[in-house]
Amino acid sequence: MTGPVTDEADRAASGNRVLVVDDDAALARALAINLRAHGWDVTAAPTGAAALDAVAAVRPDVVLLDLGLPDMPGLDVIAGIRGWTRVPIVVLSARQLGDDKVDALDAGADDYVTKPFAMNELLARLRAAVRRGAPVQSEEPVVVAGDLRVDLARRQVFRAGGEVRLSPTEWALLEVLVRNRGRLVDRKRLLHEVWGPAYSTETNYLRVYTAQLRRKLERDPSQPRHILTHPGAGYRFEE
Repeated sequence: MTGPVTDEADRAASGNRVLVVDDDAALARALAINLRAHGWDVTAAPTGAAALDAVAAVRPDVVLLDLGLPDMPGLDVIAGIRGWTRVPIVVLSARQLGDDKVDALDAGADDYVTKPFAMNELLARLRAAVRRGAPVQSEEPVVVAGDLRVDLARRQVFRAGGEVRLSPTEWALLEVLVRNRGRLVDRKRLLHEVWGPAYSTETNYLRVYTAQLRRKLERDPSQPRHILTHPGAGYRFEE
């Protein structure tokens, strides 16, 4: 990593918030010094759990994420962030294998930079990611609906204060509905997002899994309050 070099493009980045997620304290400190010298507002997180909390608290414009974290796989951090926000994620990793890059991009990362790297290149990647990023101001990581609390970042759901265990498929279905709460999500879209394009006609899957979610999440599954069916059309999550 080269030292700080200030130019017009970097001064234009002034005010942008970057979250640096890396458990290497020396590298994180060096990155923070360089980024601040180029006009960035820097927050650091040494673990995946701290990163998920910081994304919700700080609302960064871009996340710079090292995949090698001590408490959880970096791909799980990407999934947790993507559970509720489209903030750009630039992966910073010593792993140079093609599969690692593909896995990170498939999980929701926007870019991938390998170590060692030139600071000017990293800055350019961050600026590009911010330009492409969608606004996140209206997004919330935790959705409260009656006695339900759905934490999209940590991929957890609680009912009356107790955690409810969901299968990966149940969570994927609930996540799509909660992220589109108050809006009808048609059956084809749900099948495509949860099971994949090959399952676009398997509407029986939706009947089975929405029934399972209601049994776990609704006070009265026969009279659901949150997971509602629009016959022949799709499903809706109501707060």
